[in-house]
Amino acid sequence: MVAVNHLASDGANSSYDETLFSLIAQDLEQKGYSIRLGALPEPLAQSLLTHQLSIEAEAFKSAGIGRGEKYLQNEFVRTDEICWITEGATPANQWLDWTARLQDYLNRRLFLGLFSFESHFAHYGPGDYYKRHCDAFKGEANRVLSVVAYFNSGWTSADGGELVLYMNEQDKQGLKIVPLLGSLVIFLSEEFPHEVLPAKRDRRSIAGWFRVNTSVANKVDPPV
Repeated sequence: MVAVNHLASDGANSSYDETLFSLIAQDLEQKGYSIRLGALPEPLAQSLLTHQLSIEAEAFKSAGIGRGEKYLQNEFVRTDEICWITEGATPANQWLDWTARLQDYLNRRLFLGLFSFESHFAHYGPGDYYKRHCDAFKGEANRVLSVVAYFNSGWTSADGGELVLYMNEQDKQGLKIVPLLGSLVIFLSEEFPHEVLPAKRDRRSIAGWFRVNTSVANKVDPPV
């Protein structure tokens, strides 16, 4: 199990956010990924968990792979269900505000050119998984940075459902991250294959992606 740095949350205090964002930027610059246990401000994490639990089951759809016309469901690859996050409910707005501040900081510090952000709630029931994959392929996508936030209290390695982050295509062991409440994992989308091991109980999280603008004359991407 990977050892990670822990930074205790003092709520939505802006100075705390600046400190956390600085640590994330430093990790990304040095390693290409950042693993921070309990880093998401606790009030925000609890609010998002409550909101996710309140969403009607019909709002969640079986997850698939690909985008637009290339989207398809493939239970060989993944079996989780998702619900895209949009503005409206207060917890969703708080999450989008927080990620917007992170986006602004990383653009100023690392000059990443992050243009937009998309994210969804994810629910893994007992036995659900997401096999090894990459969030973006080099030169073929505009997802630059992947963000995962977890909302599971009292989770242990015995509950399964770990995120396994592989350092490269040849890595077979990877780093295992337990999906504990408030933990954040952020990594370069093109660089790190990863998977979610089968969960043994209900597992809840958010997965999101910062994207760059690859619009051309006849196509707006990301869509506005």
